[in-house]
Amino acid sequence: MMVVLCVSWGFNQVAVKLALPDIPPLIQATVRSIGALAVILAWARLRGVAMTGRDGTLVAGLVCGTLFAVEFILIYRALVWTTASRAALFLYTAPFFVALGARWLLPGERLAASQWIGLALSFLGLVVAFGVPSPDPYALVGDVMMVGAGAAWGATTLVIKGSALAKAPAEKTLAWQLAVSVPIIGLAALLVGERMDHMPGAVALSWLGYQTFWVVSLTFAIWFALVKRYSASRLAAFTFLTPLFGVAAGHLVMGDPLTPGFLVAVALVVTGLVLVNRPR
Repeated sequence: MMVVLCVSWGFNQVAVKLALPDIPPLIQATVRSIGALAVILAWARLRGVAMTGRDGTLVAGLVCGTLFAVEFILIYRALVWTTASRAALFLYTAPFFVALGARWLLPGERLAASQWIGLALSFLGLVVAFGVPSPDPYALVGDVMMVGAGAAWGATTLVIKGSALAKAPAEKTLAWQLAVSVPIIGLAALLVGERMDHMPGAVALSWLGYQTFWVVSLTFAIWFALVKRYSASRLAAFTFLTPLFGVAAGHLVMGDPLTPGFLVAVALVVTGLVLVNRPR
């Protein structure tokens, strides 16, 4: 399931970039979250999942929703200045933030020395895949924003794992984040002056639909369900596969060439994942 999620998320960076000419970044994020929230609420009603009631998730839900908003404000704005592959590299620092936070916040989630080596190898694989950072100042701004987004993603995972949200339905966990983030991202779009002066084309709308109905509505719900059931640190390590799938997506959809270091990067990432996930 994690591999399917990683393939889907790898295509997401390409989806955002392809929709940018017609739909500004934060407007994309706002519309996507509104649509996904409607889908999640309808799905929860159909399955009889309780979305109301006092279950102790209020504070954690507000915190996660705020972190979720910060994460996607940074991601969507960063993609204006940096490439999808560079963005993926720096966004997937998230497993390090999860592992570091778990050391103090989730005692049962601590990684052994060999698992830390695995994380380091996986990150080295990303460096090989994407090359050294560009000296371009605008790209560097986008890169820093993506590191901040990775930190927000990691913090969200830790809050879910260590709060009452760990026992709440995955639909409710995602609904909290979408409901809280929509007004925050919408306000950010107004503050930076985003607007649409023409009707988006079919390509932009189709990629926005991919983000809304597949990535957020389905894969995010599956992710939160997995976070509650399995080790947060080990699940987060699997996300190192996503930027590699992102490179493949760029090649298949946008015609980006594959670098010679790609196969070396795959070997490093897989080796790292084996070390992280092997029994103690």
